[in-house]
Formats: sequence, structure tokens, C-alpha cells
Amino acid sequence: MALVLQGIDKIVGREVHLKDIHLKLAPGSRHVVLGRTLAGKTSLLRVMAGLDRPTAGRILVEDRDMTGVGVRKRSVAMVYQQFINYPSLTVFDNIASPLKLAGMPKADIDRRVRETAAMLHIDNLLDRLPAELSGGQQQRTAIARALVKEAQLLLLDEPLVNLDYKLREELRVELQQIFEQRSAVVVYTTTEPAEALMLGGNIVVMDEGRILQAGPTPEVYRHPATMRVAEIFSDPPINFIKGDVRDHRALLGQAIQMPLNGHMAHLAPGPYTFGVRCNHLFLKSTSPEDVAIRAVVELCEINGSETFIHINYENTRLVVQDDGVHSLKLGREVMVYVHPCHLFVYDPEGKLVASPDQSCYVDR
Repeated sequence: MALVLQGIDKIVGREVHLKDIHLKLAPGSRHVVLGRTLAGKTSLLRVMAGLDRPTAGRILVEDRDMTGVGVRKRSVAMVYQQFINYPSLTVFDNIASPLKLAGMPKADIDRRVRETAAMLHIDNLLDRLPAELSGGQQQRTAIARALVKEAQLLLLDEPLVNLDYKLREELRVELQQIFEQRSAVVVYTTTEPAEALMLGGNIVVMDEGRILQAGPTPEVYRHPATMRVAEIFSDPPINFIKGDVRDHRALLGQAIQMPLNGHMAHLAPGPYTFGVRCNHLFLKSTSPEDVAIRAVVELCEINGSETFIHINYENTRLVVQDDGVHSLKLGREVMVYVHPCHLFVYDPEGKLVASPDQSCYVDR
């Protein structure tokens, strides 16, 4: 099934939920919609599903206008953030419910339910009620109910957000495998850049109801078209330092200078903003081309096997993501390093003018 959204707006009262949405989703494709809270992700899914009608624009399915067609007349399945299951029905009957509504023969229902339950590792729970399940098992049941329909459009609205870390990791891996086995168009929303990268496929970066950038996930990650896209598609958010180019050199603040080599060689004189992701700032230099940044430690956050070190360079706050556990005294002066090949460059309007080549994404 090919799905096309043409100029979709969704306005509720005076609030703009979606604005000028254009998307083409090819049959069997996988798309991750990435955006922060209130970016318009859920509104987009509801319009795609037929739960909400757009204020303007058209929705085409195989070139047929489906804009005013309700959800019951579309081949669509949806999974929500919350564990939405029928409390009085067993796991088997919860999964089977859409097939029973469709009037499928009993033998076919039994086969489809058991196959789908086995795929999600809940085939030993089919006789239980939802209240007897863990949160992860309840969400697996909800996902199974969506998958069993074998709908042409599968929509998942932050389905793992209410699960603990271990369960999220398990289900992410399993969902990737499940998506690859299906011919449906899959649209999955998340606020987490790491989850978007893990799921792969294509990405749609949203903010305030608009699509900022869309394309293959690795391509958008490596070449965020605007500073806003770079912020949304980085966790922790990308670091930005104001600077200039003059005399064939890049100047970041007052103290950092570097030659214009590699991907920055073409930069014309003028003001720019330089961006570097947190995992490309280091406490130790490993290359003679590394540039030193003298800064002051403001905070150390230990997060498992890595540390987020918040520093201040010329009243610009930066974050260093470094492997290992570090406890640096607050107010201490520290030297951190960046290789010029990792720098993004944006013009005064916040548009990308230079990004690292692919070799820079191999961490040292």
C-alpha cells in the first residue's frame, strides 16, 4: 500500500497541530517520526489512521482519495503508549477481537492468534487476564492485537515509553525483526534519537506541527539540515559554539582557531555556528589535529558506564559524553578536545553549510 499526504493541516480552535505536511510512504517501508512532546506526532498518526479529519489537504491510498474515509473502512492498526486491552477478556480473546469483528472463521482465528502470540513470546499467557500480566506483557498483547490484523498501515505511538529500560531494549530488537517480515507501511513515533537510530529505515523529524526534515535515517543523522534538526536528533542535545571564518581559519569564540581543511575548506568569510555532538568531545587528545578547548567544569552526571560532563567555555555551556566514571571537581579548569572533522557548520539563518564526511562517524 502506498500512502501519500498532500498539504495536510490540522487546526483545533486557534491551535495548529499540523501544518503543510507532505509525505510519501512506499509499500513495505518503515518510518520513525522523531520529535519532542507536542511536536505533532500523535496528531499525524490520528490523521493517517482516519481517526481525525484534516482541516486541509488530502490523504491518498494507492492514488485513491481517502481523506474523508473513517478508520473502520481503512486497513489500519494502531498501538498506543498506554496498555490498552479489554480487562474482562483473556489474552487470547484480546488478540482475537479484531478478527472476530471481521467475521473470520474460528479455525483461522485460532491459528493467527497463536502464531502472533508466539512471535511476541506470550503464547504461554493466552488464558490469562490483563490484570495478571506485567506491563511488558500487557504491551506485547496490545502489539499482538495490532499485528494479527495484518493491516496495510501499522501505526505505533511511542509504544515502549511506559516500559522499563530492559523491556524497551528487548522489544526494540524484536520489533525490528517483526517489521522486516511484514509488507505493511510502518510508522513509529518516538522522542528518543537513540531509538530512532536503532529502528533505522526512514525518519521524519517534526517540531511544532511541521516536518523539518525527512529521509533515510543515517542520512538525516549525518546531515541535519538545520540547527533545530540537529538539536532534536541528538541526545544529549548537540553543542553549539558561535564563531567566524576569516583569514582562511575558523575561529570558535575567542580562543579556538583551526585551519579550514576537509569539509570546511570551502567556507567563505563570515559568521557561523559550529556544532559538535557530545560524544565527539574528549577528555584526552588522540590526534595531533585535535583542537583543545579550555573550559570550567559545572556539573558531572554519572550515567552507568559513562559520564556527562557539563562545562563552560566563554559563557557557552557544552556537554562532554565520555566513557568511564569521572568525578571532576566543580569549578575546576579542564581541557577537552575535538577533532575538526566532527564539526557541523551552520549559517546565520541556522541552515547547514558543511557537515562531517562519513569517515568522521567512526569513533576513535
